[in-house]
Amino acid sequence: MTSFLGNKFVRVLTLVLVAQAILFYSASRGESAPNAAPLSAFPAKIGPWHLVSQGIIEQEELDILKADDTLTRVYGSPEGVASLFIAYFKTQRTGQSPHSPKNCLPGSGWQPSSSGTEDVAIGGDMIHINRYLVSKGETQSLVLYWYQSHGRVIADEFKAKFFLIEDSIKEHRSDTALVRVVVPFPQQGHEDQIGSDFVKTFYPAIKGYLPN
Repeated sequence: MTSFLGNKFVRVLTLVLVAQAILFYSASRGESAPNAAPLSAFPAKIGPWHLVSQGIIEQEELDILKADDTLTRVYGSPEGVASLFIAYFKTQRTGQSPHSPKNCLPGSGWQPSSSGTEDVAIGGDMIHINRYLVSKGETQSLVLYWYQSHGRVIADEFKAKFFLIEDSIKEHRSDTALVRVVVPFPQQGHEDQIGSDFVKTFYPAIKGYLPN
């Protein structure tokens, strides 16, 4: 069974990469990249959450990330603190694409102790996002992340690639964003609630700043 699943994984990945290469390098029509609001203008206060500190991404990291716009901030509320990171990519046709936290976190020394997904109810909608518990030494954090593409919330990397192909064909667009929320431990055992409340509060604003 393991071998079968492994082979299936390789076949699907190969299919996605081949299709993506064909689309991006043989397409004759240009890309219709929408204008996005600058993330620097993202609100400093939303609901009970207010800006605590503005993060800085070093130029070396920006060169690796290759995002067109980024946001990294720490917000606080009476319930606790959480950090928000957004990386927006205007196009993925020139080799730019979000770096999955599944790869970036271990590369930064963070090791996952558990991984999965969760559903967050926002108004009358439900969004499906990734949920990780990570640790570095004795330090632990809850990580919630997803890909935001044209109004969609996508947790699965494969689905993100297939939507990328579909949107490139139908809309001549390949823009996307990675959204990541980190809740550090300990916060009186309420990390999950803090993370969920943060996503519920911030998602409408995030959706408004990224092109639909």
